Amino acid sequence: MKNHHIFPFLLPAMVITAPGALGAETERLSIISNGEKVGYIAATVAGNRTDVDFRVDNNGRGPKHREVILTDAKGVPVSWTIAGTSLMGGVVNESYTWKDGRAEWTSQADNGAVEAATPPLYAVNDDSPWAAGIYTRAALARPDGRIGVLPGGSLSVTAVRKVAVGKGRMATPVTVYRLTGIQLNPGYVMLDRKRRLFATFGGSEGGIAIREGFESEVPAIAKLATEIEVDRAQALQRTLAHSFDDPIRIRNVHIFDPVSGTRSGLSDVVVMRDTIVQIKAATNITSPSDEVVIEGDGGTVYPGLHDMHSHATLASGLFYLAAGVTATRDMGNDNRFMLDLIPRVERGEVAWPRIVPAGFIEGRSPYSARYGFIPDTLDAALRDVSWYANRGYAEIKLYNSVNPDWVAPITAEAHRLGLRTTGHVPAFSSPDRVIADGYDAIAHINQLMLGWILSPNEDTRTPLRLTAMARAGALDLSSDRVQRTVKAMQARNVSLDTTASILEQLMLSRAGQVPPGQDFFLSHMPVGFQRYRKRSFVTLRDAGEDHAYQAGFAKVLEVMKMLHDKGVRLLPGTDDLTGFSMLREVELYVKAGLTPTEALRTATLGSEEYLGRTDRLGTIARGKLADLVLVAGDPTADISAIEKPRLVMKGGTVYLPAEIYTALGIQPFAAPPAIQKPLPHSSDISGAGGAAFGYGDHDHGD
Repeated sequence: MKNHHIFPFLLPAMVITAPGALGAETERLSIISNGEKVGYIAATVAGNRTDVDFRVDNNGRGPKHREVILTDAKGVPVSWTIAGTSLMGGVVNESYTWKDGRAEWTSQADNGAVEAATPPLYAVNDDSPWAAGIYTRAALARPDGRIGVLPGGSLSVTAVRKVAVGKGRMATPVTVYRLTGIQLNPGYVMLDRKRRLFATFGGSEGGIAIREGFESEVPAIAKLATEIEVDRAQALQRTLAHSFDDPIRIRNVHIFDPVSGTRSGLSDVVVMRDTIVQIKAATNITSPSDEVVIEGDGGTVYPGLHDMHSHATLASGLFYLAAGVTATRDMGNDNRFMLDLIPRVERGEVAWPRIVPAGFIEGRSPYSARYGFIPDTLDAALRDVSWYANRGYAEIKLYNSVNPDWVAPITAEAHRLGLRTTGHVPAFSSPDRVIADGYDAIAHINQLMLGWILSPNEDTRTPLRLTAMARAGALDLSSDRVQRTVKAMQARNVSLDTTASILEQLMLSRAGQVPPGQDFFLSHMPVGFQRYRKRSFVTLRDAGEDHAYQAGFAKVLEVMKMLHDKGVRLLPGTDDLTGFSMLREVELYVKAGLTPTEALRTATLGSEEYLGRTDRLGTIARGKLADLVLVAGDPTADISAIEKPRLVMKGGTVYLPAEIYTALGIQPFAAPPAIQKPLPHSSDISGAGGAAFGYGDHDHGD
């Protein structure tokens, strides 16, 4: 149920004359994901007018719309209309115009108007990769590569590499530009010598699009994308990760213990390298001069949070750490990317939580998701299980198009090789059947609930797996159908990773409104990210459908509470990339009726119990690995305290969220703690959160 921008999957194409349009040229782009074409862009340029046809079909979904763009003599749009559907089928009807010194726009997210003597650059809410070329050329026309955009903020472009794509006479010199300022993460744009769009990609997002005729060059571009993003990630890690040879003492903190559910009196936690070596009652005695001393100011320290349903990208690691997430379970990815990322994380080259990977196996159908392996036969699927086992994967994840008859033998083989099995409920199967076939966990609470809602012939390979949740409000949780499944989960110790936060976003987001639970962070984000979130992801034809989705999500929370009360293990996860969604996931557990203490336990020790690592992680105790979070206040009394971490430690390496957010162009949420001892590679962020970092013995307060 990934909810990523699909824009990084696109690139421009060969130029041909459009039939019936004198002087017009059409540039065609192939959209490639996991080695397969999943969509296209066809952009017909005639004078100052461009008509764009954009279509993606991947995993049963994808944006499909048409754009009409009119530009001035400098190539800046003076009119831009977009009509069609977005990722999950929501209606797109966006327009922008500049005329007679006035710019006006209307989108799902907002509408507005400003006076402007010359055409400003409008950042489209529902754009296609074609827009990236427009943005890049507009910024390159400025001496510093930076340009203001409507409805707010600015965009900057930096040249990062010159390469030739293709071989022989097909070799095309291009410049790779990094595009920042609109979305949460940078995008990358390739322009040829005439500054025509050649390709766009999103680093480790997993997809590439390329000029038609150059599809065979996708592996080379993927390698280049990894090199560029790794260089950036390593530079950020050198700046933002603080490691010490001396002991680190976190003073005057309350420690949350997920075993007892209690919060200690004021204590000191001492860490040496990656391990907690002492926990002592706090005293007023001066700390030894050879220690790094971090002032906790009476805040709370708790074990690092776990996102038990992630899909890693290289850039998302810093967002996770800044939110206090120190461990993730990757639930499907590009296999080459994952096998490259994990050792980099383990060596400390890039900033990322700990990763436990699940090997993705999908069936072949018109709706196949393009991750991991898509075997054509059961024998091939069993070989894929062995491939994952030999590379240290912990689980197999099965997806929507897997043949239901394959589930039992795949699961048996996974168990024989020491792997768990988890995943979606394949189309035309049921939760009861996959539980009987050996699933250790089910992915997504809607995948569980659809078994109680849908008839056997309804196809969950389509967006129905989301839209059918509008029927959930009428569900009787005491019914035999529901309780039979719950009893099977109890009997077989089957867990559920909930991903309630992504369901809330998809079901309850409404055009022009800040989505529920995102008000604490959304205004800090780049304007493009803000606007993308302020939209309707589902089609709402009337007030009745709106109410149905509201009632359906309320039932999701009821199911979470029922399962918790019956002893079914819940694993909090997001299916998102920001870290903020993990904070919302924990808050939704409280909204569902769990206490803050119970919610924190599920996201810390409970997740480690599932992963089998409680001997070294999940609690703050002597001899455990130092994965912990410092916040002001008491999250056991008010769970919203987790929204503003002041310090995060992963394996003894210190990360300061205020420093991370400043480096990423985001307004920080909380000041860092005072630190007595020089910090190697520190940056001064005194203007970002109200406090500077300590240098020497100079003590800075909040």
